[in-house]
Amino acid sequence: MNRKTFNAALLAALLGFSMTAGAQSDQPIKLLVGFPPGGSTDTASRVLADKLSVVLKQPIIIENKPGAGGRLAAQALKSAAPDGQTFMIAPNATPLFQTLLYPPATLKYDMLKDFAPVAVLVSYPLALAVNTETGIKTAKDYVAWVKANPQKASFGTAGAGGHTHFSGIQLGKAIGANLQMVPYRGNGPLVTDLLGGQVPAGVMTAGDILPHQSTGKVRIVGVFGGKRSALMPDVPTFKEQGIDIDTGDAWTGMWAPAKTPQAQLDRMQNALKQVLELPEVRDILMNKATLNPDFRPGEEMDKLERKELAYWGPVIKASGFTPDQ
Repeated sequence: MNRKTFNAALLAALLGFSMTAGAQSDQPIKLLVGFPPGGSTDTASRVLADKLSVVLKQPIIIENKPGAGGRLAAQALKSAAPDGQTFMIAPNATPLFQTLLYPPATLKYDMLKDFAPVAVLVSYPLALAVNTETGIKTAKDYVAWVKANPQKASFGTAGAGGHTHFSGIQLGKAIGANLQMVPYRGNGPLVTDLLGGQVPAGVMTAGDILPHQSTGKVRIVGVFGGKRSALMPDVPTFKEQGIDIDTGDAWTGMWAPAKTPQAQLDRMQNALKQVLELPEVRDILMNKATLNPDFRPGEEMDKLERKELAYWGPVIKASGFTPDQ
């Protein structure tokens, strides 16, 4: 069973129609998700919604609004009433990278002015995986292979203009190599080509490649964060292997419309903290969805957003990359 099929089955089994359990309010809370059912963002949203409905004693509705890399959901959040009844769950790439890549006329929102950060929910490592036929086992091996095979020095990503794309660019800069990015329509096709040897390496969400390492056809060389991930503690960081790069873990958070009353933000934030501490939720997220429960309150999330905007702005500008409008 592939990851997408598994996630779809997981969310169906978990959610069923349990969003009505324990509800004492007829007015549902709407969670906007800018991606189709079955992906990691949607799955995490439904795992949390299942328990949030009980803690908040209120129905939770997931409203999928896929398209434009999550921009449609973000635009819908901006238009929603700031009454504590509408929130958005999205990966950091949706507000952060799109803010740096697209003009305001395309975005139709300002992430710092139009959204109120509620909490970071989960984080997950990004990794470099290689086809084992390259003979690469470590980051040092990868550097040697790239220098010996400059014409083959490419890496696949699940699309252009995101966290994995620019992490790969930063890796090339750190090792002094001109790595060529090959965009795919999601991690599924990338995994297929990586297993088949059509692309020698991929920069991707670690959880999407980890189940395939047992085949012996791919190997995870290193993770891009500053410390090893609890989800894959045996995989060293690039820094541990002598390469000065730390582009951080990817993460998923929750936002509300700007001007949502603080009491409503606090109510949701406290409920999320409680849900993310539940052993059964942690087990599902870590062992089945390969996501690390990583609750951080809105104040910390706001600082993280601003820090990442400051870090990635110059990187993206220096790359010269311009997305399709």
